[in-house]
Amino acid sequence: MAKATIKSSSGALITVEGTQEEVSQIISSYERTAAVGHAKQELERRKSTKRQEKKREGAGELIVNLRESGFFNKPKTLGEISETLEEKGFLYPTTTLSGVVLGLVKRRELRRKKTGGKWVYGK
Repeated sequence: MAKATIKSSSGALITVEGTQEEVSQIISSYERTAAVGHAKQELERRKSTKRQEKKREGAGELIVNLRESGFFNKPKTLGEISETLEEKGFLYPTTTLSGVVLGLVKRRELRRKKTGGKWVYGK
């Protein structure tokens, strides 16, 4: 009777007893399963890395970047914010930006003031 001991990735010791053919089959099956498991882990790691690389900035992050670059030193309307983002290649309608900018105002990252019947946003 043949006997084999396998140490799993978790550290558990597995003892297999049987004929030479049975032990050989079990070991080869275990090795295939371990290889597939390792390949799946590697694939998942690569996918998560790609997701992190593909993650693009949202409108809120873009507007905060504008603020940090001094864009809001003078108050700006939603139209001016939209135009500036368009110049940088980001197309957001003012209807989308209004909610984003309001959220930034609520988080106190921007301020707003009504001037001439329109809201303007600044530091």
